[in-house]
Amino acid sequence: QVQLVESGGGMVQAGGSLRLSCAASVRTGTNYAMGWYRQAPGEEREFVAAITNSGNKTYYGDSVKGRFTISRDNAKNTGYLQMNSLKPEDTAVYYCAVGGAYPYMDYWGKGTLVTVSP
Repeated sequence: QVQLVESGGGMVQAGGSLRLSCAASVRTGTNYAMGWYRQAPGEEREFVAAITNSGNKTYYGDSVKGRFTISRDNAKNTGYLQMNSLKPEDTAVYYCAVGGAYPYMDYWGKGTLVTVSP
């Protein structure tokens, strides 16, 4: 069982930046792909970004391309999501997930809220 804890959420004005972190309870190394997803109130969950097990390939949702960057530090068993040029429509609960291989995510965190004000 893998436990994931997200942190770094909060409130920011449009145009600002936040960095989310996702700490895993086990060594992630090259065993897991990592991903970030988000869900706004009344909306379905949306794919944000993912990084492969090896970290040599990344994927982004169309709405965040060029603004968000996913990365991972396997030595710390932690993944990150750097979010720049934030927009009010980025407001959502952001979830971290890991799985044996992208896009198959097996474990999910409880989420961290990001609120972007106009």
